[in-house]
Amino acid sequence: MRIVVFGQQAFGKDVFDSLQEAGENVVGVSTPKIADGKSDPLDDAAKDAGIPNIFTRELRNEEKFNEYLSWQPDLLVFAFVTDIVRQNVLDAATHGAIQYHPSLLPLHRGRAAMNWAILQGREETGLTIFWVDEGIDTGPVILQKSTPIEADDTVGSIYFNRLYPMGVEALTEAVGLVRTGDASSIVQDETIATYEGPCEPEHGVINFGAHGQLVHNTIRGCDPQPGASASLNGSTLKLFGSSYLPGGGVKDVPGTVLSATDQGVEVSVIGGSITLQRVQQPGSKKVPASEILSVGDILQ
Repeated sequence: MRIVVFGQQAFGKDVFDSLQEAGENVVGVSTPKIADGKSDPLDDAAKDAGIPNIFTRELRNEEKFNEYLSWQPDLLVFAFVTDIVRQNVLDAATHGAIQYHPSLLPLHRGRAAMNWAILQGREETGLTIFWVDEGIDTGPVILQKSTPIEADDTVGSIYFNRLYPMGVEALTEAVGLVRTGDASSIVQDETIATYEGPCEPEHGVINFGAHGQLVHNTIRGCDPQPGASASLNGSTLKLFGSSYLPGGGVKDVPGTVLSATDQGVEVSVIGGSITLQRVQQPGSKKVPASEILSVGDILQ
């Protein structure tokens, strides 16, 4: 089976490497074209293996599209694709395309699936490998794998510690299923489907009038991007690395700094307190929260 990997960055490279190690026949890759002559890790890996790369947007060019057709693709593997792949590219592959998505579809369709799972307080998430169709994350499911969302998980921790390595393995597994004719095609249940747009800075603005658990979910659901934010003395401060302790500080004004040590800064919230590890002022790097916040400061 002749495979073309569409993707970029470390995830795309690791999927490419995994397929190579599994003995799959990767005949080409397609990555975005990076400005300033910089290279992409997937592009570099393909070059090292002597495998051609056609930049995804260049597939709209007749000459490049014909070069792509000469690869005679059977299956396209989408590993972190940001450019639009046109239907004629999909149609040229005998089996079409499969894609990785970091949620248990049909929940959390869209590009901010990990953010919204945490923002909404879910205790479980996972990944889906599905057949690409014309919708946004709507295609039939090949396989899914689940993982718990722990109390202090952030988008960063759940992705890099679990959903990233699980995703590389799952895409490789799914390719094997397609090759042997054992790949499922389970139609998604539209009655439970959800779609959320991008997680933008406004979604991370802290409301200290909300329960502490919601404050905690907002901080970790926006960590590392786009970053949750609060106001300190009229200036915006981004907050990272939150943990929630029910019961402490319930009589203090929500947002009040209760203690500040090298281990973190404790802030009063409704129903308890949260401990912040790092903060970031506009135009500056992230620093330990105790470098900026002092006892008695009030975040709003």
